[in-house]
Parts: sequence; C-alpha cells; structure tokens
Amino acid sequence: MTSQSPDMKISFEAPIRAPSAVPIDDAVLPFEVSSLDLRGRLTRLGPALDDVLTKHAYPPAVGKLLGEAMVLTTLLGSSLKFDGRFILQTQTDGPVSFLIVDFQAPDRLRAYARFDATRLEDGLDSGTLLGHGHLAMTIDQGPDMSRYQGLVALEGGSLEDAAHEYFLRSEQIPTRVRLAVGEEWRGGEEGPKHRWRAGGMLLQFLPKAPERARQADLHPGDAPEGVVTHMVAEDDAWIEGQSLIATVEDVELIDPDLSGERLLYRLFHERGVRVFPPLPLRAQCSCSRDAVSSMLESFAAKDRADMVKDGRVVVTCEFCSSVYEFTPQEAGVE
Repeated sequence: MTSQSPDMKISFEAPIRAPSAVPIDDAVLPFEVSSLDLRGRLTRLGPALDDVLTKHAYPPAVGKLLGEAMVLTTLLGSSLKFDGRFILQTQTDGPVSFLIVDFQAPDRLRAYARFDATRLEDGLDSGTLLGHGHLAMTIDQGPDMSRYQGLVALEGGSLEDAAHEYFLRSEQIPTRVRLAVGEEWRGGEEGPKHRWRAGGMLLQFLPKAPERARQADLHPGDAPEGVVTHMVAEDDAWIEGQSLIATVEDVELIDPDLSGERLLYRLFHERGVRVFPPLPLRAQCSCSRDAVSSMLESFAAKDRADMVKDGRVVVTCEFCSSVYEFTPQEAGVE
C-alpha cells in the first residue's frame, strides 16, 4: 500500500457528460453556473398546460396569458422546500380581470382565468390584457403556519415585468425571468392536431459575498429635486448572466425537439453549467365531492335554498370544470 504524498491534491469534480438530447415536458430543471455565481430553473410545460387550457377553451390571447402565469408560478413555486402552496393571483381592470394559478408542492398545478370576451381584440399584448391592478404572490405553509404574501402593482406591463419588480422590491435578489407560450400544430393520420406549449427560465445572481449582490436603493418618490440618485455598479458576472438570458428566444423555450439540457448548454457552455435532477409537474385539481359538500355546509340555509334549480344543486369547479350534482337533501336544504 502506498501512502499519499502530502503535496498531492485530489479533485472531487462533478462528472462531465454531454447534454441529453431527450426533451422532457412538464418538468422544472434546476441548474447552476458556479463560475458566474448564477442559479436558475428552466420550466417546460406540454400536456399539463394543454390539459388546463383546453378544458376551458380559452381564446388564444387568454390562453397565452394564463400559460405565462403558469410558467412563472412553476418557476417560483418549485423552490419551496416544504409541502405547501404557492399561489399567483391577479386582479385588474383589463379584459382579463382575474388570474389564479395554484401550485401545490411538490408537483400539482391548477389554474383559471376570468375575462370579458367583448373587450378582447386581436393583437393585444399581455400588459394590455391585464391592465392596471395588482399581482399577489402567496406562500401558504399550512393551517398551523402564517402566510407570506408579496404584492406588486400592475400598470400595463407584462408578467415578466411584474416578476422583476417583485424581486427588486420584496426579495432584493438580482433576478431575470423569461416566459414564452405558443400553439403547436402537428400533422397526423387524423389531420392537424393542436396543442399548447410553454417554457420559461429564471436566473438569479447569488454570490457568496453579499456585497456583490447589492442593488441601488429604490427611488423614494418624494425626494427634493436635484437629489443625487443612489447608484451601485452591477457585478460583471451578473452583467454577463443578464446578457446571456437576453439571447434566449421564445421558440427555444417552447421547441418540443430541443431538450432543456441542450438549451442550457447553448447558453452557458463556455462558463460551464451544472444541471440537477428534473422536478416533475402535473395538472391536477384538488376538488372532490366531499370538498364541495363541505363548502356547501359553510353557506347559510337561505343561500343553499337559493342554489336549488330544477330540483338539484349543481356546482362546477372553476379550475377543472368538473360538475358535482346534489339533491336538496344532500346539500342540506330543509
């Protein structure tokens, strides 16, 4: 047996391999670029997104907006380290007045949008569809824990803009987000087939030295004229990271033939990128007959009586469109 020389250094490096060419849908792929102190997540949604959107037959513009909200929710909610919920919700004065996406860790996703069809027009972007109002991001850790909620004003901007504003004001972590949603048509024996696809990427600058991640103070709003605005020079590594994610095209994020690993390699191969096991996602509502029955019990007797139509009480889940029917006796109507 030979002893190791005290001058010998052993390097424990992560194994290096070629990026997988196999695309994975309905999953979040965490990654890091350690040479730039960057961490991020890449989301790809296929069947799960298509399942949610087709159940409601949303107009294309509404489906695209709700798809963006679902991608953003999975990018943020997949970071939860406990069995809780991450809820993204908007309330605005735009044609799409209400959006909600409910992510239940570790993998369940459901979503719903409310819109005014008479106000929808061709060519409206996501900022115009949302209009003015607010976006709320809620972390629910369970019945015995307090909720955390962050609010962001929506002033005609996109969900990407709102996400950047949220991280600037609430988390104070240098962050960039990219979201993309598209409709895919593929030929087959039964003719062209339509399906929805979406993708997104979140990139954050998390250096070990906190001072490297400092950002300029938020504008006070009421400062006297002539006051010098506080400025902080951005770190070179974060400048490079922002430049790289800015080159990502929408088609790359939703391309069904481009794997997430290959996309990350395209972006960061010169610096070296490390990927972690993908986190699967699925579209699944939490509604059930028992849950709806319990909800009915919470209503006043008069309200339950008013729900009876043609000798039945019918409740439709807004998320998944499941229909639950009860007799007046089952609904507790006297």
